[in-house]
Amino acid sequence: MYRLPSGEATSNTITKTSSWMACKRLQLVHADIYGPIKPDSNSKKRYLISFIDDFSRKIWIYFLCEKSEAFGVFKIFKQHVEKESGDFIKCLRTDRGGEFTSLEFNNFCRENGIKRQLTTAYTTPQNGVAERNDRAIMNMVRSMLSEKEVPKVFWQEAVNWSVHVLNRSPTMAVKDVTPEEAWSSVKPTIGYFRVFECVAHVHIPDKKRIKLDDKSFQCVLLGVSEESKAYRLYDLASKGIVVSRDVVFEENLSWNWGRKIEVVKLDVLEWGDENEQNEFDIGNEEENGEHDEEDGATLSSSESLGQSPPSSNKGRSRRPPVWMEDYITGEGLDLFEEDVDNFVMFVAANPITFQEAVKSIKWREAMNLEIKSIEKKMRHGS
Repeated sequence: MYRLPSGEATSNTITKTSSWMACKRLQLVHADIYGPIKPDSNSKKRYLISFIDDFSRKIWIYFLCEKSEAFGVFKIFKQHVEKESGDFIKCLRTDRGGEFTSLEFNNFCRENGIKRQLTTAYTTPQNGVAERNDRAIMNMVRSMLSEKEVPKVFWQEAVNWSVHVLNRSPTMAVKDVTPEEAWSSVKPTIGYFRVFECVAHVHIPDKKRIKLDDKSFQCVLLGVSEESKAYRLYDLASKGIVVSRDVVFEENLSWNWGRKIEVVKLDVLEWGDENEQNEFDIGNEEENGEHDEEDGATLSSSESLGQSPPSSNKGRSRRPPVWMEDYITGEGLDLFEEDVDNFVMFVAANPITFQEAVKSIKWREAMNLEIKSIEKKMRHGS
């Protein structure tokens, strides 16, 4: 019985029948667009376009808002790689997407002597190098974002880091060398590699801080800068990108993205004698007066610390050791003996936060003295 092919037609299996591979740089370039990717990246991009040199298998990545930007990006890529290598793009292999087959794209390739290779419609395996490259990159991106629970808007940063790593990793397509070495003839180093999205402490230059400021602030590693020999980091307080080389990493720690960052703003930079008493937010005058009275009463009773409870045995009176005079006691307060011990240990410790420090007269006086010293140096310096 005769059967019509219209009812049983299937696509033919594509087998690898050619072992041809480029023998020099830019002899063949593969290109493909991936997207749209949701959500938009932190720089509002929705697509990525990749270019792969068939000889070295090095990857270049660019990010697009719309597919129509592909032609402009290709011209930028062409100028970059041709000047870097000294060679010219001879053949470009893409699918038949409208962004690659527009009139201006075809005319540009014709004017520059670039041969075009287009895949058959709906036959993506014919552009297998570019398709496998997209799959490898996105698998790495998904793993990094999922493992560290990074917000998905940072997929662009993860793509950049994935490509940077792939270009410096061995591949079966290029024997005994990495894509970067095959392209540039320079063996790359990987000693600067760090775990993506680990906690980083960025050094603050001396000119950007005053004496009592912290010397570093926390960021999250997003990769490396392509323009500088430095790391690319995300500042959690200002929600911006920071590029720095003076970084200390805690690779075993990941940032808790649900944690809120509080930025404490001080008025220390507002110099002047008339504002010295109001430099810090320490409450109203009545509260301060109450604290002063309590502190004074407590300090006056320090001589009684260490005395034994009343006893029927009339013996020699015991005096507290001299070093105990440095501590604030609980004399006069309705505290049990174990509470007094804990109270002494607590108040003897240095304050941990700024809010704790400004509640103490001693620390407020120290701050004011330091500010006056800085003002004096500034006046003499000017």
